Amino acid sequence: MIASLLVEILTEELPPTALSRLGEAFRREVVGALERGGFVRRGGDAAYFATPRRLAVLVREVSDRAADRVVEEKLMPVSVGLDADGQPTAALKKKLEARGIALPPLPASASLADAAGFETRGDGKAETLFYKAQVAGARLDDLLGGIVADALGKLPIPKLMRWGAADDRAFVRPAHGLVLLFGERVVPGEALGLSSGNRTRGHRFLSKAGREGDLVVTCADDYAELLRREGKVIADFSERRERIAAQLTEKAKELDATVDLVGALLDEVTALVEWPIVYVGAFESEFLDVPHECLILTMQRNQKYFPLFNESRRLIDKFLIVSNMEVADPKYIVGGNARVVRPRLADARFFFDRDRRATLDSRVPQLENVVYHNRLGSLLDRVARLEALSGKIAVRLGAGQARVEAVMRAARLAKADLVTDMVGEFPELQGVMGRYYALYDGEDAETADAIEAHYLPRFSGDALPESFTARVLALADRLDALAGFFGIGQFPTGEKDPFSLRRAALGVLRILMETPLPLDLADLVADARAGFKEGVLTDPDATALPDFIYERLRGLLKDAGYASDVIDAVLASRPARVDSIPAKLSAVREFLRLPEALALGAANKRIGNILRKAGSEGEAALHRAPRPELFAEDAERALFARVEALSPAVAANVDAGDYTAALCALAGVFDDVNRFFDAVMVNADDPDVRMNRLSLLGALHGLLNAVADISRLGV
Repeated sequence: MIASLLVEILTEELPPTALSRLGEAFRREVVGALERGGFVRRGGDAAYFATPRRLAVLVREVSDRAADRVVEEKLMPVSVGLDADGQPTAALKKKLEARGIALPPLPASASLADAAGFETRGDGKAETLFYKAQVAGARLDDLLGGIVADALGKLPIPKLMRWGAADDRAFVRPAHGLVLLFGERVVPGEALGLSSGNRTRGHRFLSKAGREGDLVVTCADDYAELLRREGKVIADFSERRERIAAQLTEKAKELDATVDLVGALLDEVTALVEWPIVYVGAFESEFLDVPHECLILTMQRNQKYFPLFNESRRLIDKFLIVSNMEVADPKYIVGGNARVVRPRLADARFFFDRDRRATLDSRVPQLENVVYHNRLGSLLDRVARLEALSGKIAVRLGAGQARVEAVMRAARLAKADLVTDMVGEFPELQGVMGRYYALYDGEDAETADAIEAHYLPRFSGDALPESFTARVLALADRLDALAGFFGIGQFPTGEKDPFSLRRAALGVLRILMETPLPLDLADLVADARAGFKEGVLTDPDATALPDFIYERLRGLLKDAGYASDVIDAVLASRPARVDSIPAKLSAVREFLRLPEALALGAANKRIGNILRKAGSEGEAALHRAPRPELFAEDAERALFARVEALSPAVAANVDAGDYTAALCALAGVFDDVNRFFDAVMVNADDPDVRMNRLSLLGALHGLLNAVADISRLGV
């Protein structure tokens, strides 16, 4: 029989931030087990349902019995299992008994190899005896309870709750009901100490069955509609989410306002309600004098409200409430929520007013009492390093004295808001509040903006800081963290990156490349390391950090769509000027359009191999100019002349940043290289001639690698 299968676990209120993840995991585990058992085809139709009080899975086209299957078992070599007459030996009998395989009755003259289910065939070096039998498919009724119990045990639950005395009663929340329904038939089974049935429950207050009344699910396919019609529950998480989003948008439109459908908040409120209804709440307009970020965060994080904005994107004194109750007159719901949010907004105003009694500059000494890291000192130590490092970076960018001092001023104030009451209550507002307080203190607007913007970019694809001061400070902030933690051996490992060093490295790379900033990466790392007191950093060679940054760069470029061989060619020399890399990548792409490109790359690889095999002579040849008077062949003279003619043009194009012109000019050396290898023996007997030819190849090797290592193209 083929029918739909419904599995539902009724629980107490599930954790809202994990609900959709639990629902999807439950579906995946149940369906996977059914597929492995042969009860449903792979990739079949299956859906999950998740509300605050239930997890459920509906799988369509399930068979109540798996198909019969043929199993084959390798027993032992014929020479061991059968005697000269074909009769089973004692060793074979013992193995068959252990496997539960009955020996068929055999006439005295018959061989076991001829009996039904047994056969012999070659298996490697020896003839081997096999047993083959048809096994009846398992019954769904026999396995479903175990499948569900196993699936529940595999859900991503960090901490279990236990209830009752039985050991099997452990789940993320206490469970109160189990539905196992195959079509219209209840499948017997147990999970979490519950016996299966066909009764579920609707909304706590709106269900037609009443608060404690059950709803009888007569058919698995009717489950969602029954809950909607009789229970006032929208069981499908995605459908409920879409309904909330539509109501929020419609309510905002009625008020001539807009609403931000923040994904995480939308998911959370979806997990808190079963029958969502959106109402409008309001607060006193006097609270709008507080920075809007504070009010927005208070409403979203503490109350799960959706703030509203006018056409100018300014916060208004109304908000949207996603309620789990549909009532004719919502005044008590609206009034109750307004009473709850008012003290929260008052707290925000109190923190804001009290914080402004002290300037940011006066708070800086308090950072000495905040530990940044037990081996890297306090936040005050870090601020001192940021001041010095940002000043050095500004000087490297050619800033005048006034601008350098402005950058260092922003660095001094950048972390002062961390000891304010507002940021203590809402850590997400670090930088944001620093900007407000700096402006209130009369600081320069660019300085104030940099306090907020130096945290950019915060995630992949985030905006970059826009002002000179913010860019320099953002670089200094990330470089100090990278140099410090790598300097004490605190590297990211696997998926663990507690200090967000991968994100810091990507931020450095994006700022350097996308702004762009003409800075040497090696100089920046050296400047950052120099800011730490002697003895703090314990990695004297300091190679791990550059390796880490270039590895992040490789991943960043790959995500941007560049081919692996193009990336390898450009990064082979570890270019210190990260800002030049996008232009070099584009140049290599253009170079690959030339018909000579891959052949020149192969020639460059051959040259590199020759120089490497020459050992110390090859290394010396890279730094020695060829001597024309030692050339004996026309081909080497022609190649030398071509290298001499191309070198100034290539160097000029590289200096000008025209990497495409520099690479394309290399096509002119193609014919001369081929003639050289056809006519010239590099490893001549005369050591002076040999060294001179190696020096010519060294000069050519440098020319071919002026922009990128083209030997890596096409690999």
